[in-house]
Amino acid sequence: MAVIGERLPEIVGKSVAEAGIIDVHTHLYSAPFGDLLLRGIDELLTYHYLIAETLRCMPIKPQAFYAMSKREQADLIWKTLFLERSPISEACRGVLTALQEFGLDTASRDLTCYRDFFSSLAITEHIDMTFNKANLEAIVMTNDPFDPNEYKRWEAGISGDPRFLAALRLDPLLNTWASIVPILQGRGYRVDKDIGEATVSEILRFLENCYEKMAPLYLAVSLSPDFAYPDISPRGKLLKDAVLPFCREADLPLALMIGVKKLTNPALGVAGDSVGKASVDAVERLCASNPEIRFLVSMLSRENQHELCVAARKFPNLKLFGCWWFLNNPSLVEEMTAMRLELLGTSFIPQHSDARVLDQLIYKWKHSKETITKVLVKKYQDLVDTGWILTEDEIKRDVDSLFRGNVNEALHLA
Repeated sequence: MAVIGERLPEIVGKSVAEAGIIDVHTHLYSAPFGDLLLRGIDELLTYHYLIAETLRCMPIKPQAFYAMSKREQADLIWKTLFLERSPISEACRGVLTALQEFGLDTASRDLTCYRDFFSSLAITEHIDMTFNKANLEAIVMTNDPFDPNEYKRWEAGISGDPRFLAALRLDPLLNTWASIVPILQGRGYRVDKDIGEATVSEILRFLENCYEKMAPLYLAVSLSPDFAYPDISPRGKLLKDAVLPFCREADLPLALMIGVKKLTNPALGVAGDSVGKASVDAVERLCASNPEIRFLVSMLSRENQHELCVAARKFPNLKLFGCWWFLNNPSLVEEMTAMRLELLGTSFIPQHSDARVLDQLIYKWKHSKETITKVLVKKYQDLVDTGWILTEDEIKRDVDSLFRGNVNEALHLA
């Protein structure tokens, strides 16, 4: 059936709305991880985006804010950003979208009512409702083997929800090697600060043990704007001699999230990170020197996006994913998605949620789908204007690739 004329927006919108999603990067956990899974209105309100926004508006010092209980923090943020000002920022709108999707009356502004609703939900019920509303098939967690709370659960042989897939996060190993050495030594690994052959062998043993416990779909690391490759620093040595060989041997992708400046304002804690322009040269060198390894890459600076997109045209082993962190705003999602479609066709992963609170899955995907639909309608209309005959099945095929098929391909899920 040909898609023509005024039906195009309707068909594209329906295809995107109904598309099942595999969320390739989140910070969420399945029910057996217990309190590691953040959920509910107080967690939504105390998300670090909203903390930073609140502390811009209030004379309260960060130390005093963080001394408050979670509930007190949420009360202050609600009062400051939702009652004393119009909640127009993307982070504020997201909270309201989540409440609305759960059937709650946002016009009431009744925080007590919202708390009562979320407190009534059992954890498995809450997960099921969220997945259904966001039309999620699966999500990929971020699993840190150096987090003691998480590590002890993996050591206990935790069995999780099959919709929650693992990813092995290597930030402490690669970015703070000196502080990780005693931890690995305490777990029986014979490592040394000087990264010789024996230490590399032990790190490979550590990675293999993590792989056996977690069955991760990829290895991942968040990197600062000064990331370089090749590099003679401990990070460079560990990457070259241990992580890349392990990815090659295990046939696992390496996900690189590049451009975060940690604790630009230390007083803000987790809300104090910022962004910096990084070098795409490092990504190109990695891809060129390791053609058999799949790289998933997301960069945080808007200024990096065009150069990164061009790099992806040159390297089949480079898959772009998502509009990360400060880029996950509708105006920037629209700009980046249009550019990627124009340069890469449909051979990229347009979005991931990066959700740290379960309920964020709802608004982050709803808002992203709305924006991606807008871009796709424009691009398909451009195609139809050339005389090309486009069918509904072809649109559904493309949309499926964007929201799940490209993830399946990148991670070898199917």
